[in-house]
Amino acid sequence: MARRGASAGGASARKRSDRKREPLVAEVDGGRAELVPDRERPRGWTLLLDDAPQSHVDLDDPSYLSFEYQRRIGHMIDLAAPAQQPLQVVHLGGGAFTLARYVAATRPRSTQQIVEVDAALVQLVRRELPLDPQARIRVRSADARAGLGKIQDGWADLVIADVFSGARTPAHLTSTEFLAEVRRVLKPGGQYVANLADGPPLTHLRGQIATAATLFPELALAADPTVWRGRRFGNAVLLASDLPLAVAELTRRVATDPHPGRVEHGRALADFTGGAAAVTDEGAKPSPAPPPSTFG
Repeated sequence: MARRGASAGGASARKRSDRKREPLVAEVDGGRAELVPDRERPRGWTLLLDDAPQSHVDLDDPSYLSFEYQRRIGHMIDLAAPAQQPLQVVHLGGGAFTLARYVAATRPRSTQQIVEVDAALVQLVRRELPLDPQARIRVRSADARAGLGKIQDGWADLVIADVFSGARTPAHLTSTEFLAEVRRVLKPGGQYVANLADGPPLTHLRGQIATAATLFPELALAADPTVWRGRRFGNAVLLASDLPLAVAELTRRVATDPHPGRVEHGRALADFTGGAAAVTDEGAKPSPAPPPSTFG
């Protein structure tokens, strides 16, 4: 891959992003989007949707992951294959394309597909935070499950789900039927990563673990200790595969993050699930709405 900023497209992107850095507000299909400059990083931006932080991007250093949950997904991407090995990745939910940029920066020659339902948001991000034109990233404006259905069997090394509408994961992306589609798209040994959000009493989270367990024999979950204990609403990142996971190294990395987390797997994770039932399309519900104070 060419050095970032070396191409004419890269120079044009830098010129746009180097103009006076003030917050930018726009109406998109999903509500009010705001791009807020990071005062500590000259070309860093945070994307908010209806005041809820969605993504952080540093155009100078796409390998930098600011958000806690995105750092954990970054660890999972790092451990999915030997360093620098290109991957084929499906991203369900686009945001500011943070994780796709991360894969492109850390694993050159990777091929990626982003499925993002909000076409106006895609246009905003493409215009204000342009992708490296050398990156092999295709962006499709479609519903996540419908877009997944158009990807060929066994194409992906990784499927990463980070889909929220009104700060809630849509119901049709929480079921065994949805995960059967994920499993279809994955190569043998491929991995599924999902950003989940829940709070006390963690009913949604337990149900999502039980649902994944019906299709994937190997599971691990990374979260902040206070989320594990049901003391606050927050993110938990689920990792699933049909082959053993690099749990020991993932545990070490998550534990040494700036905001240390904890990883559970195996019997401990099954015990945490507490006999929760798998979710089907018929009974699926959106993830719970975060309390008003979550983003205050």
